[in-house]
Amino acid sequence: MAEHGDAQAALIPFLQYCQEQDGYVTQQAVSDAAALTGITDGEVESIVSFYSLLFQHPVGKHIIHACRTLSCMLGGADRLHEHIRRRLGVRNGETSADGEFTYQEVECLAACDKAPCLQHNLQFHYNVTPEEFDRLLETWRAQPAGAALPAE
Repeated sequence: MAEHGDAQAALIPFLQYCQEQDGYVTQQAVSDAAALTGITDGEVESIVSFYSLLFQHPVGKHIIHACRTLSCMLGGADRLHEHIRRRLGVRNGETSADGEFTYQEVECLAACDKAPCLQHNLQFHYNVTPEEFDRLLETWRAQPAGAALPAE
C-alpha cells in the first residue's frame, strides 16, 4: 500500500499479486482485499469481474481473448468465434478439458482496422481467420510447460 499511496490505489496490484500466487483471484483474496481497502467483498468482486485479466476461477496457461465488437463482427469474428469454440471444445468463458486453454469473448481490443482480432497471453493477433487460428493454436500447443501471461 505504501508504494501506491493508499489502500484503494493498491487494490488492483494486490489482486494481481494474489492471482500470480494462486492462478486466479480466490475468495480469500477478495476478503483480504476488502479488509485492506475498507470496502465490501461485493465491491471487490465487482472490480474483479469487470477486468478481463482478473480471473475468478482457475484458467489455462493459454488465455485467448477474442474481440466481439462491431468491427470484428463485420470482419468475420462470429465465424472465428465458432471455430475457436469448436477447436477447443469450450464455450465462452470456459477452459479446455486438458486445462491448457481458456477462451473469453471480450469487448473491444482496440484494433478495429485489423479485424477480427484476438489476444493470446497479452500478445495481439490481427486479421485472424479460422485457418490462421489453427496455425496459431499449433504454435501455442508446442510452447514449453510454464509459458504463461507475461509479468508486468
